[in-house]
Amino acid sequence: MESLLRSVYGRAEAEYVIKKSRFIATVCEVKTEDEAANFIESVRKHYWDARHNCSAFQIGPNGQIQRSSDDGEPSGTAGRPILEVLKKRNLTNTAVVVTRYFGGIKLGASGLIRAYSHAATLALDEASVVDYTPFTVFTATVAYPLVSTIERFAENEGILISDRAFAADVTFTLEVRQDRTDAVAESLTNVTNGRVNCKKTGTVVKPVPVTET
Repeated sequence: MESLLRSVYGRAEAEYVIKKSRFIATVCEVKTEDEAANFIESVRKHYWDARHNCSAFQIGPNGQIQRSSDDGEPSGTAGRPILEVLKKRNLTNTAVVVTRYFGGIKLGASGLIRAYSHAATLALDEASVVDYTPFTVFTATVAYPLVSTIERFAENEGILISDRAFAADVTFTLEVRQDRTDAVAESLTNVTNGRVNCKKTGTVVKPVPVTET
C-alpha cells in the first residue's frame, strides 16, 4: 500500500546570499493550520529585524490546505514560488518560511522568484523526509523452542518486534508494512512448519525515512 502522505520530519534551515541579500529558509513539519501559523510567527519573532518573512505551507494527505504569503514583497514573487517547491516535491504537512535581509540591491521580480525558490529548495535538501505509512500490528504465538526462529526471521526481514509476552508460549507483537502483511504471515508459517498462531490486532501509521526525494 502506498504511503498516506510525505512530509519533512522535524525542522531544518539553510541560507542563501545573492547581491548582498540574505535569504534564510526554515522548514518544519506541521499538521494543522494552527501549528503552521504558530511556526511562522515563531520564525517572525526570531528574525524580528528582517524586512520580510515570506511563507507557504501545505496540509493534508493531498495538500488540500494551501496558503502562502509574500509579506510585503511584490505579489507572486515569494510565497507562491515557495509553495510551488513544496508541490513539486509532493510534500505536505510542511511549512516553509524564507526570511530576507535586504542587501540594498534590488533583484527584480524574476530574481526574487528564483531566490525564494532556491532558498526553500536548499532548506528542504537539508531536511529529513518521511513517508507516513500504514503498518499492520499482529501477534505471532509460538512455543519456546521457536523463539530464536521468530527473532532471526524478524531481523532478516526488517520487521519490528514491539513486544514479547512470556507465558505457556511466547507471543511476539510485530509491526509489518500493510502491503507485506499476508506475505509475512505466510513466511512465518513456512519457517515454523505451521507451528505459529498469527492474529491481526490493529494498524498503526509510522514515519518511514525517504532516502531520495
